Amino acid sequence: MGPDTIKGWRHRTPDTGHRTPDTGRPAVFGLAPDWLLEDGRPLATATVLSHPEQLERLRSACPEAVPTAVLAGDPCYDRILAALPQRDRFRRALGVGPGQRLIVVSSTWAPRSLFGGAGAAEAGEPGADDLLPWLLSRLATELPADEYRKTAVLHPNIWYGHGPGQVRAWLDNARRAGLEAIPPLDGWRQSLIAADCVLGDHSSVTYYAASMGIPVLLGAFPQEDLDPLSPVAALGRTAPGLLRRGSLRAQIDRAITSHNPSRYKELAEQTSSSPGESAALLRRLFYGLMDIPEPEGHPALLEPLPLPPYLPARVTAPIRVLARQISSDPPELALVRYAVVGDEPDPSEDTAALSEDPAAPVDTAHTVADEETRETGRLRVADVVVRHAAGDDPRLGPPAVWTSEALDRYPYCGLVAYVDGPDRCVVRTREGHLVRLSAATEPDGRPDLCDPAVYASALYAWLASGQPLGDALPAITVRTGAAAHHVTVELLPPSAPPSPPPAGSHASGSASPVRIRSAPTRSPFAS
Repeated sequence: MGPDTIKGWRHRTPDTGHRTPDTGRPAVFGLAPDWLLEDGRPLATATVLSHPEQLERLRSACPEAVPTAVLAGDPCYDRILAALPQRDRFRRALGVGPGQRLIVVSSTWAPRSLFGGAGAAEAGEPGADDLLPWLLSRLATELPADEYRKTAVLHPNIWYGHGPGQVRAWLDNARRAGLEAIPPLDGWRQSLIAADCVLGDHSSVTYYAASMGIPVLLGAFPQEDLDPLSPVAALGRTAPGLLRRGSLRAQIDRAITSHNPSRYKELAEQTSSSPGESAALLRRLFYGLMDIPEPEGHPALLEPLPLPPYLPARVTAPIRVLARQISSDPPELALVRYAVVGDEPDPSEDTAALSEDPAAPVDTAHTVADEETRETGRLRVADVVVRHAAGDDPRLGPPAVWTSEALDRYPYCGLVAYVDGPDRCVVRTREGHLVRLSAATEPDGRPDLCDPAVYASALYAWLASGQPLGDALPAITVRTGAAAHHVTVELLPPSAPPSPPPAGSHASGSASPVRIRSAPTRSPFAS
């Protein structure tokens, strides 16, 4: 994600195009005289370029360095290309399930970058300096938690310039709503390969995304800082811009559904002059610089991108759940879950977010709180309390014990859930019923990649609508967006006596429904 200098050679990625501040001469970032010359002579023995178009701009920006130029492709891009067949695995590693869209926020380091706060000032849009706070807020609260997975890929200089603590503080609300901050050096390529849409700026990451055919929305793009002849500048003239006004979700969905992969075909062709060959070209260069022969019988190979550890989304902010019963026989419900962060309005209070189609009303709404939430006061009034831990965690488990203790600890909730696996949880109702909820096996044999807390909310909504628990056995179907999750419902021995609700509590019987009248506005269940 920037120029690299190793023992006398220098390699360029597509992170290009800053004008030299003192002269205004168009110069590729990293290839200006200040970068390449000392006392008028080239610093590097070899300046590695990824494409001939860079050679032409080097000839204009720093002709003294042209004799050192070597075309050797782009090893970073080659690793990405080689890993494209692993896309489905990378998506599963990031917890992206069927029907979910992965949104990647990408920013380079600069005052006019997306993270720098320049926003859409170039478009003359009012309030552009507030674009990043607006974007992080909308990512946290506007995108349904089970329909969108979100990650942030930030340039290492942002992390090291401001410090990890400061960066995490800036991202705090979005992270508590499920956004994952990808480490600065490892994992960003895998996240990019898995992406459905990239919200970015003039970074090499955004350019790589476009060259791979991924839909791109530009939140910041300082054309005046770029060499107008560079491919990155061309990206700014080609990709649509992100607007602060209007719905973020609508802009993302429109970018995805209207995207034509051939839109960036010319940009992809300028990413590397030798796709898949950079390892061989670079090794030939290195051994030539050392003046020794290359090893025979050993091909030059790049390290493949590793499969990241499983990293499911974790929402610790309170969640507002809107539920609609589709069918009682067989049991089927549709759920939409929104994180409620900071001072953002509760989605259930926005009638425009509840129902557009009178035929698809929202029947009930309830609040879910993770036991590790920062908003500990919400635990006292939550309808559902959730804990994530291994089933054999000696500090908390087994699930039957924790659920019994939790009903005592949170006397006003109607149901508690112990998530003890990526596809299962144990819940206990206020009446004392202990129930195992687990994802039915997918046709390919893999478990359903859905937050098991969704299953708990579905059962709560089922009970809140007045349906008996027995009618949910042996299975229910839970819909989140376009995905249908088939959940096995198994009644377990109670293992502990039920806890009676306190006097005046609403957490009794079949849980407490919050009934909502449908309004002829927009529905989260509408297609």
